[in-house]
Amino acid sequence: MPVIAPWPAARPSQAPSQHGNADEAMAAGTTVDHLTETYRAHYRSLLGLAALLLDDTASCEDVVQEAFIRVHSARGRVRDPEKTLAYLRQTVVNLSRSALRRRILGLKLLSKPMPDMASAEEGAYEQLERDQLIKAMRGLQRRQREVLVLRYFADMTEAQVAETLGISLGSVKAYGSRGIAALRVAMEAPA
Repeated sequence: MPVIAPWPAARPSQAPSQHGNADEAMAAGTTVDHLTETYRAHYRSLLGLAALLLDDTASCEDVVQEAFIRVHSARGRVRDPEKTLAYLRQTVVNLSRSALRRRILGLKLLSKPMPDMASAEEGAYEQLERDQLIKAMRGLQRRQREVLVLRYFADMTEAQVAETLGISLGSVKAYGSRGIAALRVAMEAPA
């Protein structure tokens, strides 16, 4: 049986010690404490920068906080602690640009209401009236309902309705007038 060699021993961490020199700290990147101090000291100026690019305070605050989070995550790449503020500023600018792009895209995708489009309230009233009309139509006699549907919804003439139903023109007129009278009564009655 072959002998399997054990995993190589892990290398000791390359992180600088607390008592290490400045060169070791620079090689490891910006420390959390330095980043936090820089953020606190320049928060208002970062917020002002975002306000110049965006229009509402809540978005500005979100952008500045997101910038801190992103720079915190990438603090190992910030080799020179003196450039921490520059990284924060650049991140604020980039996030502001992204927020504006998303807003512009959202505005383009919003559907524009038609000028003659009914409001939601009007639409609700129309739906209630339509439901009430359907209920009233169901309460009519069969012939009255047939005459009214063919005459007003199918837009047939009285002669065409008479021919379709196989009844006289006088019967169409009688069923039609009685059906309309019954609909008026049903529509005026409280629901």
